[in-house]
Amino acid sequence: MIHVLLPDDRVRPLHFYLAMEEYLASLGDEDYLFMWQVEPTVIIGRNQNLYTEVNLDYCREHNINVVRRRSGGGCVYADMKNVMFSYITTSDTVTTTFSQYTSMVAGMLVKLGIEAHAGGRNDILIGDRKVSGNAFYHRRGRAILHGTMLFDTDIEEMLRAITPSTQKLSARGVESVRSRVVNLSELTDLSLEMFKKQAAILLCDREIVLNRADVSHIDELALPYIDSQWLEGRHTQAQVRKEEHIDGVGEFRIAIRLNKNLIDHIYITGDFFLLSDLDDELINRLKDVDYSVGAIAEALAEIDVSTIIASLSTKKFIELLTS
Repeated sequence: MIHVLLPDDRVRPLHFYLAMEEYLASLGDEDYLFMWQVEPTVIIGRNQNLYTEVNLDYCREHNINVVRRRSGGGCVYADMKNVMFSYITTSDTVTTTFSQYTSMVAGMLVKLGIEAHAGGRNDILIGDRKVSGNAFYHRRGRAILHGTMLFDTDIEEMLRAITPSTQKLSARGVESVRSRVVNLSELTDLSLEMFKKQAAILLCDREIVLNRADVSHIDELALPYIDSQWLEGRHTQAQVRKEEHIDGVGEFRIAIRLNKNLIDHIYITGDFFLLSDLDDELINRLKDVDYSVGAIAEALAEIDVSTIIASLSTKKFIELLTS
């Protein structure tokens, strides 16, 4: 695997690193990895509702940036004491890719004397405490995984940024979260910079340094991430609204706009994982379809929803829309 470095040590805004993933995915079929840090930033999943997932007032008051990524999954917080990992590879199977990646990173931690293991659908754990959460998406036949590695992150600041302002953050709530997550600084004498160097040595067998032309290209790719419409997402009036949690799949919030009894549009938010474009591959197929089980099932007869939303069957998706 190739460790990718930038031509300077400047800390860039988070959307640059998301675009850097896309750029590397376009270069060929090699496996790439790079690590990065940012000033305090909240990163929301592609299908999450900005206004229900983030304490926007707190973020504005404390100069915490907010960015929407292209991968699914939940809301996370990053700062200069949190190392972000980006991994670009070729894979068609989300379960296999996650398993390989989380096992690889957990194995790296074990070699550093930290007893880590892969756990859940996308986490790396130390005992039963989470040190890393990861997300996944496809881009032009390539798989992009990225995630956090808590090193010495301010847990209380993290919770204040990602807890909606309508909810109270109690001391008890903070302690509850502290009992479920862990910083690597509690478990190793390595400095953050030494940890990064050791991780690169253990995970990669060679490195490349991008040039100024590469950086300029990445800057262009990053522009859509700072578009206000991309960040805010789409909101609409809807005649039908549903919420459901599905074990092993994620949270779903569904809003369906109808024209008479025909589906005009379906808006889906949540922390599930996307394997391909939700609108192009699924939602657009239901435009002008009668809002009934039979009509929806017929429209999706040739679709395997699990290839679009990880681990969600077509039958269960229809139940989500109509039950």
